Amino acid sequence: MKRFVTAAALAAPLLLSAQKLPQASPLGKIEQVVGLTTVKVEYSRPSARGRVVFGDLVPNGEVWRTGANKCTVIEFDGPVKFEDQEVAAGKYSLFTIPGPDVWVVILNSNTDLWGAGDRKPEEDVATVKVEVRKVDPMVETFTIGFDEVKDDGAVLTMSWENYRVGVRIHADATKQALENIKEAMAKPDVTYGAYSSSARFCVDRGIQLSEALSWAQKSVGMEKKYWNTHTLALAYAANGDYKNAIMTAEESIKLAQDAKDEQYVKLNRARIEEWQKAGK
Repeated sequence: MKRFVTAAALAAPLLLSAQKLPQASPLGKIEQVVGLTTVKVEYSRPSARGRVVFGDLVPNGEVWRTGANKCTVIEFDGPVKFEDQEVAAGKYSLFTIPGPDVWVVILNSNTDLWGAGDRKPEEDVATVKVEVRKVDPMVETFTIGFDEVKDDGAVLTMSWENYRVGVRIHADATKQALENIKEAMAKPDVTYGAYSSSARFCVDRGIQLSEALSWAQKSVGMEKKYWNTHTLALAYAANGDYKNAIMTAEESIKLAQDAKDEQYVKLNRARIEEWQKAGK
């Protein structure tokens, strides 16, 4: 007796395999701007579920995919320093070799890998060593994040169980920022806000200080606010003119008081005290 298999029956396994179901290690994504560079991470997040993780589920001294399922991918839209190693803009798979005291963190140029066994060491672009820190309370689900996001830098953190490691990422924004300032200054409709922010950037980084003073003066000349007057005071001080810095900061205090911004009042007073000592 012949058995007939319908098209619907043949399609059933395919339909079942295409179902969208919860994953034991769900996909996670995180994005952070470092300087002017965007860093993106995409990874699967396993949970401990009562198991011993490092030294058992994840063996020490062996290459780990640093997550679950498909390899973890990190993307930089500009060049960065990964600890002390230069890394070009692009996408990379991220692997680690965990240890009780030190982890090895690896960036590999192949992002289509599934497990650590598929990785080819000759495709590695960076290999760094970082110290392990103990954390409490216990981290149930593997977590990648960013900490200490400041001054064109950040720490890429990886935490699970009672352990945490961090890799320093530095993305120098000075060159790109100066190009952006140059482009803004070339426009016929430069705003007082653009003059002030450009001046503040240069003062904060200790670069192009004479230009910063000129831009701050232009900003206040166009429209005087307590915040751009404060920037002008900073620019005077950065150029060694403490007398005008103090006078301008006092003016910023009055404007801030009128605007009921106590934070700027405190900022100016602290700077005045600092500049009075420096000017003696």
